[in-house]
Amino acid sequence: MKILKKYRGLSKQQLLEKAYDLGVLFEKYSGSCSQCTVAALREILGFEEAIVQVASSSCGGQAGLSAGTCGGIIGGTIVLDYYFGRSASMLSSTKEIPEGAAELSQAMEAARLLCDKFIQQYGSILCPRLQEKIYGRSFNLQDPNDWQAFMDAGAHSDPTKCMSVVGNASRWTLEILIEKFHR
Repeated sequence: MKILKKYRGLSKQQLLEKAYDLGVLFEKYSGSCSQCTVAALREILGFEEAIVQVASSSCGGQAGLSAGTCGGIIGGTIVLDYYFGRSASMLSSTKEIPEGAAELSQAMEAARLLCDKFIQQYGSILCPRLQEKIYGRSFNLQDPNDWQAFMDAGAHSDPTKCMSVVGNASRWTLEILIEKFHR
C-alpha cells in the first residue's frame, strides 16, 4: 500500500481525518455510499480508477433497494479485498490450492474488522438498520416519496447522516489498511 505523495507528510491521525472528510464530501456531491467510500480512499492511495467503477451498483443497501449491506461497508470491503483478497491464480475449478485458503482467510479477517467497527457504531452492517439508527426509520429508496423523505431528512445535506457513514467507512478502512501493513 502506498500513500500518494501529497499525503505522505500527514500523521496517521491526519490521514484518517482526511479519509473521513473526503468520504463526507464525495457522498455530499456525488452520492453512492459504496463508490464514494472507494473514491475517498483512492484519493489518498492512488489505486486504479476501475476499483471505483466496480463499486457503483453497491450503493443504497444494494442497487438502491435499501435492503442489503450498507454501501459504505461494501466499498470499504472492496478496497480491503483489493489489497488483501485472494488472487485469481489461487482459485481453481480442478484442484484445491491451499495457499488460496490462506489468502481468503486474510481477506475475510480484514473485512470482519470493518464489520466489527460498523456493528460497534451502528449495531448492524445492513443499510435499513443503519437508517433506523440514524433517521429513526428506514426508507425504500426506489419509492419516489420515500426517496424525497430520505433527502429531506438530510441524507446528502446533513453531515451527521449518510455522509458521516461514508466518512467513517473511509476512515475505518484506511485505519485497517495502515494497521495491517505496518505490523
